[in-house]
Amino acid sequence: MSTIFGSFIIGWTVLLISFMLIGGFFMFRKFLKSMPKQDGKSELDWQDYYIDQTREMWTEETQQLLNELVQPVPQLFRDVAKRSIAAKIGKLALEQGANQIGQNLVVQGYIIATPARDHKWLVAHLKEKQIDFSPYKQYLKIKVE
Repeated sequence: MSTIFGSFIIGWTVLLISFMLIGGFFMFRKFLKSMPKQDGKSELDWQDYYIDQTREMWTEETQQLLNELVQPVPQLFRDVAKRSIAAKIGKLALEQGANQIGQNLVVQGYIIATPARDHKWLVAHLKEKQIDFSPYKQYLKIKVE
């Protein structure tokens, strides 16, 4: 066996094992989310519940705002991110007894549902759209001037 072919086989093996580990990590995370908690429902069940309960509360404007806010998420993960953020927004709407999901609920739910690294982009986007974000400063995990 030549040295080049042996190196190719070793490199290909490392690459395949790496891809399988990465895929396994994401599959395991999904498996953990589907496991029932103490109340008998999983995180995914609760997401479905909040989305179904608040489906009629969404307006075209708030759906469009949510679509704009999830644009930085890579296309491959955008649907999953949008679904989990929409579930958090729905949960907030039900907790607050809202009749309709407005811009304030979308922004608040987005802030709560996303990691701090996304908040800098959110603030820049809200400034660009001339939306006052001062009521949401308490939820932001970054310093804002």
